[in-house]
Amino acid sequence: MSKIYAVGDVQGCAPSLKALVKKIPQKSKMIFLGDLVNRGPDSLGALRQLKSLQESGRAECILGNHDLHLLAIDAGLRNPKGLDTIQPILSAPDRKELIHWVRNRPMALSNGNVLTVHAGVMPQWDLQQTIECAQEVEKTLRSKSYKDFLANMYGNTPNKWSKSLKGYERLRVITNALTRMRFCTPAGQMEFESKEGLEQGPKGYVPWFTVPSRKTQDVLTYFGHWSTLGLLRQHNVIGLDTGCVWGGKLTALEISDSNKDSKKLEIIQVSGYDHPLRM
Repeated sequence: MSKIYAVGDVQGCAPSLKALVKKIPQKSKMIFLGDLVNRGPDSLGALRQLKSLQESGRAECILGNHDLHLLAIDAGLRNPKGLDTIQPILSAPDRKELIHWVRNRPMALSNGNVLTVHAGVMPQWDLQQTIECAQEVEKTLRSKSYKDFLANMYGNTPNKWSKSLKGYERLRVITNALTRMRFCTPAGQMEFESKEGLEQGPKGYVPWFTVPSRKTQDVLTYFGHWSTLGLLRQHNVIGLDTGCVWGGKLTALEISDSNKDSKKLEIIQVSGYDHPLRM
């Protein structure tokens, strides 16, 4: 059986992506954990390469907050920010095909008792509900009215999950959990400003994956989004954003089909982009 690797945030680092793919065994597959573009030196090249890998059956790519940012700018709903490197995508002759491809990517994936997401999972969601919530957003992104969703996607409220949520508020909470969350309260109230390490959250908030009653705590979960953690390997939780865009590394880690010790899983790394503004 061919191996599957989860890969951390590429963020437009096309040279690192190319180097990593060369190291991945040919018959294996890759799941990229979101933030495919932005901030790195060649977002257009990275996106084209990822699209080609997906269409050849070698990879699948989950959406992250930077990818949704690209869609919002493409739709004319947001302005580029100072560190953005996505203008070449918007000026490319294949812009329309690339944007269509991004819109059709998943928000989360599961295989058996393994879950892959970009950022986090609400404590109240089990594996099935996580995928079902992700599919609600996917369906909206793939619809003709997707720009209406993008226009209502941004905002920090509501900041916690409720089954009674409807419409854009419901979709916003799902999107924020899957693409932005780092810290939350044990009751699942999200906080979006803190980006530091595990112990640096605001008072009363903890990393989403340490909530004691989290319903996915028995699910092996791979995620990205949190570069200050570096490579994180705890019981049933693996963080793979190793700061490729900030001079760190681009990391691929074998996805296990069992609960075998993550320290024994194969890891493949390449050097990241030496960003001129990195600290």
